[in-house]
Amino acid sequence: MRPSRGARVVRTALGALAGLVAGFAALAVAELTAAAVRPQASPVTAVGGASIDLTPPALKNYAVEHFGTNDKTVLQLGIVVVLALFAVALGLIALRLRRTGALGVLLFGAVGALAAATRPYAHPADVAPSLVGAVAGAAVLYGLAGRLAWGVRRPRRGDRAGTPGPADDAPATADDAAAPAPTGGFDRRGFLLAAGAAAAASAGTGLLGRSLNAHSGAQATASRAAVRLPAPASPAAPVPAGADLRLPGLSRFLTPDGSFYRVDTALVVPRVDATTWRLRVHGKGIAGELDLSYDDLLRRDLIERDITLTCVSNEVGGPYVGNARWIGVRLADILREAGVRPPSRGGRADQLVARSVDGMTIGSPVETVMDGRDAMLALGMNGQPLPFDHGFPVRMVVPGLYGYVSACKWLQELELTTFADYDAYWVKRSWSREAPIKTESRIDTPKPLASLKAGTTVPVAGVAWAQHRGVARVEVRVDGGPWEQARLAAQDTKDTWRQWVWPWVVTSGSHTLEVRATDQDGQTQPEHRVGTVPNGATGWHSVVVQAS
Repeated sequence: MRPSRGARVVRTALGALAGLVAGFAALAVAELTAAAVRPQASPVTAVGGASIDLTPPALKNYAVEHFGTNDKTVLQLGIVVVLALFAVALGLIALRLRRTGALGVLLFGAVGALAAATRPYAHPADVAPSLVGAVAGAAVLYGLAGRLAWGVRRPRRGDRAGTPGPADDAPATADDAAAPAPTGGFDRRGFLLAAGAAAAASAGTGLLGRSLNAHSGAQATASRAAVRLPAPASPAAPVPAGADLRLPGLSRFLTPDGSFYRVDTALVVPRVDATTWRLRVHGKGIAGELDLSYDDLLRRDLIERDITLTCVSNEVGGPYVGNARWIGVRLADILREAGVRPPSRGGRADQLVARSVDGMTIGSPVETVMDGRDAMLALGMNGQPLPFDHGFPVRMVVPGLYGYVSACKWLQELELTTFADYDAYWVKRSWSREAPIKTESRIDTPKPLASLKAGTTVPVAGVAWAQHRGVARVEVRVDGGPWEQARLAAQDTKDTWRQWVWPWVVTSGSHTLEVRATDQDGQTQPEHRVGTVPNGATGWHSVVVQAS
């Protein structure tokens, strides 16, 4: 007797469920295994990191532009969705080809292991979470698929002992022999019990893994909580009166930690224990390698400076710029101590490659970081130890350079080399080797498409930046008319952005407001719009508003 259409539909649905349960089990066991290895070895993290590395720059820019700091969450969700679909497909395959379905789980685990093994700074044990999780998932799928084989059902009340069911002797899989025409039922109750048990066990395993990972991160958190930043030997000058115009809708002069932009490739924010952290300084032109601890840096003379950072992914008028008060050790002092000389003084290296604990590489011009500007190994931000999101325990800050050629977070190594010998991470992906920040300005208020009242005076205000050159002038115009000079807020330093405001008497209709800035070198930002690749966007920021 052939099974009914309804029975076949139910069996198909349960096959898909079997795949999902098996996938959940694989990820949960992998999470627990990663707790014994390191969080970066998790399959989702490893595959996600590899996906970021292989993503074309244009697609990266699209993700940053449309998802902002949520781009990594979107990527992780996308990976989970792909895994779920793949798991469903393997569950359906296992209904007919039980061993093939289980083998598919193992092959997918091998992909995760390969991604983990090829990550920068990969450890040999990083392949373990993907492989162990895949074995667990394959076993779960194989077992659950067996419960769904036709003719495999629990004995019913009234069945005579020793009397087989309609197809008790049918093969459980078609991998070994041609499958006979399906007859009888399947062990629906046994499947649901087994699937429920597997799901519950997986949930417990995953929670245990997360708990252990959180415990390892707790040591880093405790080390940060214990940090007491000493008073800087060279403190920042007080922010001048009038540097912050304090207008509604205008960016604050100093950006709070929680509002400061974050653009990086780390799917899991590294949590580094400051008590075990070390920095190695080595490479061309080094008189002697340096090996520094966090306490070594704290004992040195510290400088404190207000510095505006900008991401090269910032579109015209974009949000990826922020101003903070940083405290740290002069980078040039560290390099000179190691015997480094800039190329202009006969040094062998023209590139300083900074390496992060997550494998990121960022190359900076040696000449630039040693030219007297306040380039530093930063330990603190806005009066507190660096937040984990922004590079604790140590990061680089170099005024006047875009972050992708200067602002390495979670720093662990500095290597002196040449631009001819080595291309850092972003340079390999079509970005320029050297990237001084361009003069830019932005309208913060009024907001795009704001509804204004005709006849009123509205402050048009925003920020402008030209790090390490300083902003000399900001101009605003309405509907392509004459440029009007805005009032500049007091200047803190040439390394910080500058607020500006222009009072506008609103007239009825739709209006386009535009802004442009001129730096202290006399260079005015160009009108022509250029995208972020290969070394930063240019163009005038504009806002359209309505007045009635």
